Formats: sequence, C-alpha cells, structure tokens
Amino acid sequence: MNQPDQIIGSSPTFLDLMDKVSRAAPLDRPLLVVGERGTGKEMIAARLHFLSQRWNQVFQKMNCAALAPTLLESELFGYEPGAFTGARTRRAGRFEAANNGSLFLDEIGTMAMEAQEKLLRVIEYGEFERVGGTETITVDVRVVGATNIDLPAAADAGQFRHDLLDRLAFDVITVPPLRERRDDIILLANHFGMAMARELEWLTFPGFSGKAHEEMLDHDWPGNIRELKNVVERAVYCQWDGEQPVCGLVFDPFDSPYRPPAALGGIKEDRPASEPAGQNAKPKLPTEPQDMKQALHHHERALLEQAMEQCRFNQRAAAKWLNLSYDQLRHGLKKHGLIGS
Repeated sequence: MNQPDQIIGSSPTFLDLMDKVSRAAPLDRPLLVVGERGTGKEMIAARLHFLSQRWNQVFQKMNCAALAPTLLESELFGYEPGAFTGARTRRAGRFEAANNGSLFLDEIGTMAMEAQEKLLRVIEYGEFERVGGTETITVDVRVVGATNIDLPAAADAGQFRHDLLDRLAFDVITVPPLRERRDDIILLANHFGMAMARELEWLTFPGFSGKAHEEMLDHDWPGNIRELKNVVERAVYCQWDGEQPVCGLVFDPFDSPYRPPAALGGIKEDRPASEPAGQNAKPKLPTEPQDMKQALHHHERALLEQAMEQCRFNQRAAAKWLNLSYDQLRHGLKKHGLIGS
C-alpha cells in the first residue's frame, strides 16, 4: 500500500485547508478538489483517501485529460471482447479496480459528455456496463475529482453536466495558491533543498542566502509548489557543493540570449538574426480620431500585463524587461490596479 507524500505547511491558510480535509475525509461522499496547477491537488486527494475508512483499500488515480474521449470510457469502465477493433479479451476498468476504495479523477473538467453521463450513474447508483457489454457491474467507489477550471461556469456554458456537478460537489475543497501561503515558501524551499542535497550526497544542506530568500518571497509563483520545487532543485544542483548558502535562483530556465524567436500565428518571423523582435516595426495606427490620453493609458496597461505574464509575474524581472526601475514598475502596476495598494 502506498502512503501519500508529505504535505508541508504552517501558515494559517494551509492549516485551515488541512482542517477542512480532515473533517471531510471520513465522510463517504464524492468530493471536488479545486486549485491552480501545481498546488498539490493529487496530494490532497490522497490525504482524503488515507484519512477515510477506505485507507486500507485501493487508491486509483487517473488523469482524464491524458486520454482521448474514445479511450476514456474504456479506461474507466472496462470493455468486452469485440467492443472495438483490437479488443480481443475482457478488460476491467478503473472503477472495478477501485472497488471498495477511492478513485481520483484529475482534470475532470475535460471529460467528454458521454463519459460524464456514465460517471453520474455510477456515482448515483454504483452501477455501470463495460463498453460493448450488457452485464450490469456493481461497485462501491468513492470518487474524488480535481480541476483547475471554473466548473460552474463550464456547466453554464454547456461543457459540463449540471447534475454531475451537483452530485460531485457534496463539498468543494479549494487549495490556495502558493502566493497566498507566503509563510510556507521558505519552509517548502528548505524541504526541497534538503531532499536535493541528499540526492547529490552533500554532507549538509547550508540553506539559502538572504538574497535568495528575498527573491523567493518576492516571486508570485504562477506554477505554485511544482514551480518552487523546480527552482529550488535547479539552484541546488547548480551550486556544485554544499559549503556556501545556495543562491543564484533561476526562475525561467528558458531565459537565454540564444532562445529561438517566437512564431507569430504559427509562422516564424523572417528577419535578420541580428535584428531584435519589434525593432523598426511600424505600429498600426488608427484611421479615426482618438483620445490620445486614453489610448496611451490602455497601451501602458497592456505593456505592464504582457511584461508580468512574460516574466511569470516576477516583478523585478518584469521591471528589467520594460527597462524600468522596480519602484517605477510598482507605481505603474498600482496605477492600473494590477496589484493592491
């Protein structure tokens, strides 16, 4: 039996999350885990399983986005011989494999409508038929779904079944992004750093420099814990030894003067290699009368938004990208309401 990975944190936001998980885990009901990419939704689902009465049974995991719609039903519900080309033998699906245990369905919002209908039935009645079969299979499975999209909005747009959403959402556990867990950033960084130091067979882990701490706390971590883990492990392995505190964080490993230029509309720009993108490019000007102040205001905001996205919401990197000082960038972001006062 595989135990879940360790979940680490001490911030009030994190402790509130763990309290809700602990209270929801013993209840034998379907649940939804919602959060941005990299926040650890699968670890939360595992904790829900291992704190439940099903802890000593199977914990099955499946990514709904990893399979084509035609294969998803077969993977979930199994199939009978002759159900489709290549189906020579009977095969049990994930629900049968997870009988008496839990089934974690990651990226459940990508599931095709046909599979959603069968999923609703198995959650409601514990019954389904294998693809190509007529025999009704009965199972007892707790379903935990996860998504990083707005499922109510998807349901309103006709992309997700309202009745399935109602059945799944006995309760919704929303995992906070790392930027809302500032107190946990250094704690997590030290955890990942020590693990990487052990992998590199360092005798000790010297920690991070003060500058590295500042950079980590200043970064907005759009990739959340997964991004933090990558940044920390990259910095540790580049340090070569464990004699000095780790520094030199690289937030964007693609940042290089030799990085290939981006394609526009799927077609690579045809310009001399020595000419930077956008140089000598003539902006498209309006042919009608304009409010110049308003146009400049919108353009400035668009540049700030683009810089922040390009630099993965690292404000110091965005300031450098726009050739501004850090204070100038912060002033512009506050002016346009892109950050709090």
